[in-house]
Amino acid sequence: MKRLRGRRGLDVLNHLQKSSNINIEIVDHDFPKIKGVDGKLVALAKQLNAKLLTNDYNLNKVAELQGVRVLNINELANAMKPVVLPGEQMTVKIVREGKELGQGVAYLDDGTMIIVDNAQKLLNMNVKVVVTSVLQTTAGRMIFSELKEMADKKN
Repeated sequence: MKRLRGRRGLDVLNHLQKSSNINIEIVDHDFPKIKGVDGKLVALAKQLNAKLLTNDYNLNKVAELQGVRVLNINELANAMKPVVLPGEQMTVKIVREGKELGQGVAYLDDGTMIIVDNAQKLLNMNVKVVVTSVLQTTAGRMIFSELKEMADKKN
């Protein structure tokens, strides 16, 4: 798995290097007195007066504490996701059971998880739902909803 991630990273880096709009410089600096990759990355960013681009929560916090500017990929991705508000209706496909009794789980195209009350028995079916609440977490956003027919009965 690590090897595949490494290859993917190298492929992305190769693609970025070929882009005419981005200047990428590969440096061979080491900090032998510093142990751990995170510490070395923070030291290099400080030395080069550079920003760190990461999705690693701990690296993000360590860098910020040491005055290094961080661009968090997860925060950027979350900021780009469309806003979903309580009361909004959508059609989703229930793909698995939820953790709580009776829940079904669906996903938006961007990977956002949608928990649907009373949808456990509707696996692999497309259903209309009404958003009841949205929870933003460090790992992403979760949308809680109920079946539209249940919401209609309440009103």
